[in-house]
Amino acid sequence: MLKLYFAPGTIAAAVAITLNEAQADHDLRRINFSDAEQRGAAYLTINPKGRVPALETPRGILTETSAILDYIAAMHPKAGLVPEDPFDAARMRSAMTYLASTMHVNHAHAMRGARWADEPSSWADMKQKVPQTMSESSAYVEEHVLTGPFVLGDRFSLADPYLFVVSTWLPGDGVDMGRYPKLAAFHASMWERPSVRMALSDGVL
Repeated sequence: MLKLYFAPGTIAAAVAITLNEAQADHDLRRINFSDAEQRGAAYLTINPKGRVPALETPRGILTETSAILDYIAAMHPKAGLVPEDPFDAARMRSAMTYLASTMHVNHAHAMRGARWADEPSSWADMKQKVPQTMSESSAYVEEHVLTGPFVLGDRFSLADPYLFVVSTWLPGDGVDMGRYPKLAAFHASMWERPSVRMALSDGVL
């Protein structure tokens, strides 16, 4: 049995959605960020980075969203979450890497400034920049990532739960999603997927 450690509204929701898409048996374990549980000794034995997601598997703990998603897809190949074509698979992972290395980092500047600077004035400056950087990232996704209803055109893949969760952060980051019609349509359509509705009912989103 798999166990997903998550906090609501975080990128861990992409893992929960993917587990649902794969129809993988799993349990959920909520980590309470408001009580700093992610920095407590018990959780640090699970993920020394003090972050979510973490996925407990029969062979040990996995961390980092993209790696976890790849594991789920590999263990449930019938779900077809990774294209067989090497180029399409690389395009999928390129989108996921952009979301992880750029867009997620832009978002984190709104509330995690202490990761990069010690002065509160610097944190405020970072936070003020977030609407601009997240809007720029949204424009990039609109023009270069979404190639159809999904990242890979008509085909659903691992990149789509990842992008969906990031897109749920945009209103709070001061982004007008109405300026990005392809992204807005993608976001709305994802809410209708059973995997997403299940994650919502489970308190992950």
